Amino acid sequence: MKDGPLVTLALAMLNVAVALLLSPLAEGVMRKLKAIVHSRTGPPLTQPYLDLLKLLGKEDLRTTGGLPYTLAPALALGSVLLLATLVPLGTAPPMGFAGDLIVLIYVAATSAVALILTAFASGSPYAAVGGSREMMMLLTVEPVLAIALVVGAVKSGTLSTGGILAWNAEHGPTISMAIAAVALFLALQAQAGKLPFDIPEAEQELMGGPLIEQSGPRLALFRWSLWAKQLVFAVLLVQVFVPWPHVGILAADVVLTLIKALVVLVLVGVIDVVNPRLRIEQAMGYYMRVALSALSALAFAVIGM
Repeated sequence: MKDGPLVTLALAMLNVAVALLLSPLAEGVMRKLKAIVHSRTGPPLTQPYLDLLKLLGKEDLRTTGGLPYTLAPALALGSVLLLATLVPLGTAPPMGFAGDLIVLIYVAATSAVALILTAFASGSPYAAVGGSREMMMLLTVEPVLAIALVVGAVKSGTLSTGGILAWNAEHGPTISMAIAAVALFLALQAQAGKLPFDIPEAEQELMGGPLIEQSGPRLALFRWSLWAKQLVFAVLLVQVFVPWPHVGILAADVVLTLIKALVVLVLVGVIDVVNPRLRIEQAMGYYMRVALSALSALAFAVIGM
């Protein structure tokens, strides 16, 4: 039954709906947390939804033309929604048969590539600097993601995300998986574009960086893709590395996964509040050390720990 096309389609639609519809709510929770820490009332939890509605209703103004520039916002959001179908949510990833960890890593980088192309095509020097920083962060953070997931592949003996989840759920915590989970969590901070790693956007320095020339529906799609991406990565982290408890009932497992993902995003929000922005060279040096720790997890996995 689980291999039936209708079941696969339904599960894929569930993953897409969660990424698309709940990611603004997760962003609203993180904004509210930031306001509470700053002793402010802050915006309502629904403010990201209102922001999206307002932007989607505005005029579509562009600084340039061309097919890559035109399609970049849709490509960014579409790639994140495709990524959601490759990530387990309470069960094996619905589109896991169409791609393994290698495909997942490539798809995960697509939204950042779309943002970089848009920044360079916009003609703004601020956007170009932001795009350059985004590229450097991509080249620094993606290896951490890849190594952390490869640790799971070595332990389970498969490149299937669902297979890694099943192996970890059955065998319990290990040293290598714990270290890899920490490395992936640290990479999530940059993937979410939060302090101290919001270097490409850096409002006080670059006035929005890659997105400075974006407005209206285009800005809405880019913002939506970023929010969806941080939720999908949080789900990936808790499902692959912390799959417990697992009750075997889809609805219950989905709820448990989302609760754990929200806890991860709250931790990301706390780090965002209490840390200043790093310089690009500091961030790259930091993630080189994180990558080394991920490599140590890989070494532990190879020797069976």
